[in-house]
Amino acid sequence: MYSVYHLLIYSRGTPPCRFLSTCEGVPFGLADAESIFALSSGHGRCGVAVVRASGPASATALRCMAGVSRSPPPPRTALLRSIRDPISKEVLDRGLVFWFPGPHSFTGEDSVEFHIHGGPAVITAVLQALGSVPGMRPAEAGEFTRRAFQAGKLDLTEVEGLGDLIHAETEAQRRQALRQMSGELGHLYQDWTHRLKRCLAHVEAFIDFSEDELIEDGVLNQVDRWVCDLQAEMERHLKDERRGERLRSGVQVVIAGATNAGKSSLLNTLCQRPAAIVSPIAGTTRDIVETALDIGGFPVLLSDTAGLRESPDLVEREGVRRARERVEQADLTLVVADCADLPSDAQQAAAFLQEHLRSVLPPQEQPEMVFPADRFLLVLNKMDLLPEDQRLELDGELRRVSGFPPVCLISCHTKEGLHDFLTVLHSSVKTLCGDPLSGAPTLTQARHRAHLQQCFAAMAQYQRYRDLDLALAAEGVRLALTSLGRITGRVGAEEILDIIFKDFCIGK
Repeated sequence: MYSVYHLLIYSRGTPPCRFLSTCEGVPFGLADAESIFALSSGHGRCGVAVVRASGPASATALRCMAGVSRSPPPPRTALLRSIRDPISKEVLDRGLVFWFPGPHSFTGEDSVEFHIHGGPAVITAVLQALGSVPGMRPAEAGEFTRRAFQAGKLDLTEVEGLGDLIHAETEAQRRQALRQMSGELGHLYQDWTHRLKRCLAHVEAFIDFSEDELIEDGVLNQVDRWVCDLQAEMERHLKDERRGERLRSGVQVVIAGATNAGKSSLLNTLCQRPAAIVSPIAGTTRDIVETALDIGGFPVLLSDTAGLRESPDLVEREGVRRARERVEQADLTLVVADCADLPSDAQQAAAFLQEHLRSVLPPQEQPEMVFPADRFLLVLNKMDLLPEDQRLELDGELRRVSGFPPVCLISCHTKEGLHDFLTVLHSSVKTLCGDPLSGAPTLTQARHRAHLQQCFAAMAQYQRYRDLDLALAAEGVRLALTSLGRITGRVGAEEILDIIFKDFCIGK
């Protein structure tokens, strides 16, 4: 089905204005029809909306719709203009117009922006008017950014950072996305790419010219050192415990425990709304209930699960199976226990909780009953049912027992202990995500990790064949370079030749 903008291109005819595009220098009727336009600001009513056009027809749109003279206006300067329909000459709105001549624009092409009032009728009228300009068509999703990439304005990591910035929902996500969009991650990979190109250039030169004694001694030894240094840096980069990926997609936090421990109450308390049904009937929650949270600026996907118990009910058994599966996939598990079920003796209570942890968590997560503090929290709910002296005695005993995860006593009913629990939860989530502004930039995409692992394996091929077959060793470096280039979207053979002629005076 064609959109209204596609239909307008063919139904309204050609407007009586033909101008030259500054980037093509030919009558627009002879230029290609790959100019695009779209609403760049958010949909819905707003004070100001931004409509953007890019391509050779941008100059035509500017002149036909904004009444600009044949000479282009000053670049990147706001002009207050009446915006008209190019055919009927009806005034559609009065707003600001900006001219961005290529290549000094976001897309690298001639571009124009119309800053108009954000009412739906105004936006629709301006979009329809742009659709009637010959050669203009509605942009596809992400097409402006794709053109920026193709023009060399952004590499793929910067494109992904821009996308993440647009979709960022928490402060930490915004910081990480902005850092990636600014090019820090891309600069790291480009540095590695440059060093790999140098390695490949030296190896290729040694293969081609060593017999003519035109290559210095020790060239391959130098390449060996460079490859080892690169491998060490990549290995450290890969051992990031998925902090950047976790921050980008959200920390998977799972609430697990026995029936009627208050898991759904904890979910509702944290999200401050009745997201899950709460009742005194055991086994009320049978499927996974998910909600997204912002915990101190970090994204969390919180999941409530079915109570873990043996049941003859087939539906409840499936819920228990899904709960255990979700616990295995979790970044952080909140193991909830009911204070009313604890023995009054503190030592017996500690033993009871150890057994409770063993029943909830997967066997592989409990070697010698040691629970990492950044993976598990033990939440004792209904603390309002415990006398004060029993709370203090239990807290002291749990602190003395080694191997316990952090313990938080709370009451979802009275909200007692909730602030301390949120402080501990925020600390655990922050540890899992790391500080997006400190240290070297981290991996944010699974594809980055896959390509880097391929790059690392290819460099190992160089080391494996270095003394056996130098051509195969060089192929390993070339494969490593290709894998790394797939992350940024930039890799080319001509650059290898440039380095060869720059670093070696062949024929001297």
